[in-house]
Amino acid sequence: MTNKVRTRFAPSPTGHLHVGGARTAIYCWAYARGREGTFILRIEDTDQKRSSEQATFGFFEDLNWLGVNWDEGPEFQSSGGGDVGPYFQAQRLDEYNTQLNKLIECGLAYYAFETPDELNEKRKLARAEKRAYRYDRAALELTEEQVQANLDEGKPYVIRFKVPDDAILAFTDEVIGDVEIPRSELDDFVIFKADGFPTYHFAVVVDDALMGVTDVVRGQEHLNNTFKHIVLQEALGFERPRYAHLSLIFNPDGSKMSKRDKDKTLRAYVKEHQIESPPDGCIEHAEWDNWLSSKDNQLQTDEANSLAKALGVSLPEINVDDFKAAGYLPEVLMNYLCLLGWSPGDDIEQFDSAFLIEHFSLDRIVKSPAKFDRAKLLAFNLDAMQALSSEAFESRLLEWCHEYAPAFAALGERFPLFAKANHERSKTFRDAIETSSFLVEDDEALTWVETKPVKKALLKGEVTGLSLLPEVAQRLGELADWTHESIDACLASCAEELAGGKLGKVAQPVRIAVAGSPVSPPIGDTLVLLGRDSTIKRIERCIAFFMSHCDA
Repeated sequence: MTNKVRTRFAPSPTGHLHVGGARTAIYCWAYARGREGTFILRIEDTDQKRSSEQATFGFFEDLNWLGVNWDEGPEFQSSGGGDVGPYFQAQRLDEYNTQLNKLIECGLAYYAFETPDELNEKRKLARAEKRAYRYDRAALELTEEQVQANLDEGKPYVIRFKVPDDAILAFTDEVIGDVEIPRSELDDFVIFKADGFPTYHFAVVVDDALMGVTDVVRGQEHLNNTFKHIVLQEALGFERPRYAHLSLIFNPDGSKMSKRDKDKTLRAYVKEHQIESPPDGCIEHAEWDNWLSSKDNQLQTDEANSLAKALGVSLPEINVDDFKAAGYLPEVLMNYLCLLGWSPGDDIEQFDSAFLIEHFSLDRIVKSPAKFDRAKLLAFNLDAMQALSSEAFESRLLEWCHEYAPAFAALGERFPLFAKANHERSKTFRDAIETSSFLVEDDEALTWVETKPVKKALLKGEVTGLSLLPEVAQRLGELADWTHESIDACLASCAEELAGGKLGKVAQPVRIAVAGSPVSPPIGDTLVLLGRDSTIKRIERCIAFFMSHCDA
């Protein structure tokens, strides 16, 4: 085992990485990389109800997309391997049992047979007496014979750790400083559950020790857990790693940023619009009823996304995968997440991973909570998008479209022009497709909504845009070459002859006719992308629609 820095990131496989978890992984990775150390990925899957192989794969993809590759851990693409595995806790039961037996043999762990109902009654009594609940060690009053009889009978049990009465509950955190709690706040906590798997507290201590972890960087929600971990380390004779606990990430309104934000958004929409049943083909009615029965019941990610899509609700980006789907660049998200709790100094805000690795240190982690500013992240992404070469933007946009917008990836030889037309106007990759959705619609499916800008462009003025469209369509149809140069020249000529030289009086009605709205890439590029036949057909349909509407 090396004496160099060994950090670890140990998520529970319950879905894609939350931004808080991603920040922790990035810090661990950068800290190890900057010291020629080792970054370990370990999957904490001892909670069998919450863990799944699919969720684990999602974590791998998220880290890989961010460029956070691990030295030791599960093998995925170019990451993983190592000789201190397995790296899935569910595969390490033999080791946990070995360490557990040491505690039982020296009297620091014991069987407890109380049922959940019995424990709940004791908690109720404590509340009624206005005192903090603490396990009363009733199981220690059982004789060895009684314990063995219960085991032989197959009575369900947990195993608790006997916290030494003289334990010193204090440690020094690399971020917060000296931390301590009264001994009365720590009771004999469970280290093995009734299902035969260790609790998080026991498994994490054993794994950190046996994998040689020197530095633990994790969220502040684990701060109080550390006291349980240090008494276990002392009991098992393990060295204590350095701990650094990161402050929470808040929304701009001051609430904690969490996966529940999506659920809150959906619930608020359903309540506001008094929706009593799920849209067809979205989620099962039983699942819908169960979800609405309690705020504690959360929809799975796929179900939540399906419901949001059916209802037309935009969910807040919370997970790494959300930002990937929204069209952000991974290096930008990494950069921004690093600033949520760490300061590089010298008013530096935008940097790459090489800079991070060179400069990251625990002493520059800030104690105060960070607020997730989506406007700032978007500004970072715009800067990075504009800095890409045309070739790089096209290549990365195409890769994104293959996964999230296949209809645009299918533009084929038209894709380079589509990318070029959208490069300067896109803050994210999704911007490019949302303002160009008309390109992949059938001509007959295009519709027009009479918004104020549409009415102004088509129906207002002495000479309306609608009245000019037939002549413009005829001239466009007669062009020998269908290029943006010839199209721009044709529209300019129409403006001079028909609209007093005002190009907008001609170009904007054409844009609305072919795109269904006043927003599209440059008009010449737009018509080239659509092609002559679709352009003429859409203008004719637009004329017919508004003429019939006006008559009505």
